[in-house]
Amino acid sequence: MLATRHLTLVGGRWHLRVAASFTAWRPSRKQRYTAAATPAPVVDNEEKGKERKVGLSLAQEAKGGLIDLQPPRGTRDFLPEDLRVRQWLFGEFEAVARLFGFEQFETPVLESEALFTRKAGDEITQQLYNFEDKGGRRVALRPELTPSLARLVLAQAGRAALPLKWFTIGQCWRYERTTRGRRREHYQWNMDIVGVPGVGAEAELLAAVCAFLQRVGLGPADVVIKVSSRGVLSAVLARYAIPAAAVGPVAVVVDKMDKLPLAKVEEELAALGVAADAAAGILAATQAASLPELEALLGPGHEAITELRELFALAEAYGIADYLQFDASCIRGLSYYTGVVFEGRDRAGELRAIFGGGRYDALLSTFGGEAQPCAGFGFGDCVIAELLKERDLLPVPAHQVEDLVVAMDEALRPAAIAAAQRLRRAGRRVDLLLEPKKMKWVFKHAERCGAARLVLLAPEEWAAGAVRVKDLATREEVDVLVADLV
Repeated sequence: MLATRHLTLVGGRWHLRVAASFTAWRPSRKQRYTAAATPAPVVDNEEKGKERKVGLSLAQEAKGGLIDLQPPRGTRDFLPEDLRVRQWLFGEFEAVARLFGFEQFETPVLESEALFTRKAGDEITQQLYNFEDKGGRRVALRPELTPSLARLVLAQAGRAALPLKWFTIGQCWRYERTTRGRRREHYQWNMDIVGVPGVGAEAELLAAVCAFLQRVGLGPADVVIKVSSRGVLSAVLARYAIPAAAVGPVAVVVDKMDKLPLAKVEEELAALGVAADAAAGILAATQAASLPELEALLGPGHEAITELRELFALAEAYGIADYLQFDASCIRGLSYYTGVVFEGRDRAGELRAIFGGGRYDALLSTFGGEAQPCAGFGFGDCVIAELLKERDLLPVPAHQVEDLVVAMDEALRPAAIAAAQRLRRAGRRVDLLLEPKKMKWVFKHAERCGAARLVLLAPEEWAAGAVRVKDLATREEVDVLVADLV
């Protein structure tokens, strides 16, 4: 605490004022991030001094000062106009899923921590918002949706008829550095197919993604879907006698190839025990420019090559081949993928992945259940919003009501309430003015809320059992009997 003295001249006399001030309290990193991930701690790489403090300093608390009005770093408020855009986007997600015959499900945003740490090695386990609840249970805010789907499928214990075609839209949380298109919370659209072993499942999912892209105005010139197979990596590792258990950790490293220098990738592979010749083989396979070139490396008739050829043939049948591009470096960082993998990118390469997915046949068995063939994708809301905004394709949905009801005299307020309720029962969207306002304000408000009609209750018309209805598009006015008001 510091004491400061101030001399002030008041009424011709000097007054000494002593004020106490507190130095701003800054919590330790451990205190600030009690939800940091385990088992490995999260290192905050943000520039020193840039991390905004959330909440009150001791000085503010002592004064009863204004709290920090910003949401925690990496999270968002949705004002009504923002929420309308989000609802439009979610509406497009849902419409496409239903066009393809998928059913919607939902799971809690709070899950058991073990659901995400059961299979160690994923970078995502280091980004968990996790903690011990008051009952001593380890829980976490879900960082993705697929493990929750797996839990739900296993909980059905064979009661659900296969195949399942399910979708969901839910919020996910990851403690990671915020950049363009990346936040610590985001919403994600997932579509998954359980019980179909062939690449027909992947083709159907890719067709759904392309249907969405087309609906929002993004064509093959805007978005490319890079396609490969985890089988490629598995084959290379088997050639060099690297255990199958290493596929997941190696995939995490290879997935960083577009973010890290080649020397750093080789260094991280070496840290996993991958010999130099094996690392060279992995990098050569992931840099193959075509399926024939990859086939020359893996040998003719390899299962991964066969599946990819079949997938591209199905894409032709769906009419989506122009979106797809073989890219052997597409690995996906999550360890549970087992077959075909894919991810969507903007053609200019300026943004993060828009969506990603693939086959994960072993995930259910990882949780102790019976293995089932599964494929799916996750499609976040942040990057697609950036791309649509950049292309000027993001709509600006307006707030809209159909009727604005106004009592011109306070004595008519009960009648105005009755009129508004009558219209609402008829299914119309009605805004009832709750206090007296001048007509200039009323017309401006009608414009703000997009009202189609103005319903005025004035003494003269009301005495005749009618209300004045003004069409705000044509400016025509007509008196309507209350009994006929709809």
